[in-house]
Amino acid sequence: MRQTAKRLLRWTRQTGPAVAVIALVLAACSSNGAESPSPEATPTAGAQATPDSPVGTTTPGVFDDRVVFGQSAALSGPARELGINMNLGIMAAFEEANRNGGVHGRSLELRTRDDAYEPEAAITNTQELIESEQVFALIGAVGTPTSRSAAPVAADAAIPYVAPFTGAGFLRNDDWDNIVNLRASYAQETEEMVERLTTDLGVTRIAVMFQDDSFGRAGYNGALAALERRDMELVSTGVYPRNTTAVKSGLLDLRAGNPEAVIVIGAYQPVAALISWARHIGFDPIFMTVSFVGSNALASELGAGGEGVYVTQVVPFPYDESVAVVASYTAALAAYDSQAEPGFVSLEGYIAGRMAIAGLRACGAKLTRDCFLENILGAGQFDIDGFSLDFGAQADRAVDNQGSDAVFLTAIDNDGAYRSVASMEETRP
Repeated sequence: MRQTAKRLLRWTRQTGPAVAVIALVLAACSSNGAESPSPEATPTAGAQATPDSPVGTTTPGVFDDRVVFGQSAALSGPARELGINMNLGIMAAFEEANRNGGVHGRSLELRTRDDAYEPEAAITNTQELIESEQVFALIGAVGTPTSRSAAPVAADAAIPYVAPFTGAGFLRNDDWDNIVNLRASYAQETEEMVERLTTDLGVTRIAVMFQDDSFGRAGYNGALAALERRDMELVSTGVYPRNTTAVKSGLLDLRAGNPEAVIVIGAYQPVAALISWARHIGFDPIFMTVSFVGSNALASELGAGGEGVYVTQVVPFPYDESVAVVASYTAALAAYDSQAEPGFVSLEGYIAGRMAIAGLRACGAKLTRDCFLENILGAGQFDIDGFSLDFGAQADRAVDNQGSDAVFLTAIDNDGAYRSVASMEETRP
């Protein structure tokens, strides 16, 4: 408990006292044997109904015949498509490995719990996965507010926290030694947006609409910093509450600044609602949003009204099989679920699963959490079928815990499909 308090006091300086107090109370309860109600775990990839003890190893989640991972993600609520598709991609990668004999004779399992994109549920799920399910590592968490709450719980247990679906800066802080980020940050995505708007189109009047929580503020701060580097300021700002589509008030605030472009930081349902309402009232700036939005789900929500919306991506185009990792992904996805539609989120999940598999393989049969982390974070440069990862060359594995810096720009066409964008100039009327 003393170590828990020490870690959470450090976390308070980064996140504020509210989250730390919640986590500390839950940790104290668990240390006294109390159990909190939680969403039921969803066992996948052959997971057994009840946890058992590892055989022939002292590392939790590592058995003679399998390795068990855990995931807390949104499987319900307005962000559910993100969690569902991250899970889909990870499972496609795990089942691909299992069909080929697993990793050093061990099959891979994933036990998933629904947190509905709510921080309190993410804390509870994370504790249950660590303490009751005894998973080896956590993978594919979805969201900034949920990761902000769950990450200190994982750090306290010294359990790997792999490839969270968020570009939040706090997860890239070098105080962490258990977090492995796969994707580029929100700061990098918003920098790309501002660069393209100003360089390609000469746009000078930019506004931001963001979700009123740590995720939204991370994107907002990234956009603000990108503008400040160019001696520019936002012309207007709007906000909306997480897990709602209450965007009308924020829309009016945006319109008051008469922006040429609006950067939107949110999940697909409220982003779609904002764009639809804006166009309904004749307010039609350039709309851009970050990869977390859930690109396939956004295009589906917008329908015919999606044309001309830009989305930054952190993985390659999921239909371009000339890219080796995409060809591997589409084959693995079809083998796992022949009805599944390829998409950016599940591709990210697949690459996350492949990254985890690479760490397992490098450890050999004597698998430990520390070896797993060292063989990813300490590996320097490596790639997954041509998708380059670079965790730096420093001996201290916490110096660089982000593998990819890649950001790609895409736009929705008039048929609702995405296409890659080399220059925004060529896409404007």
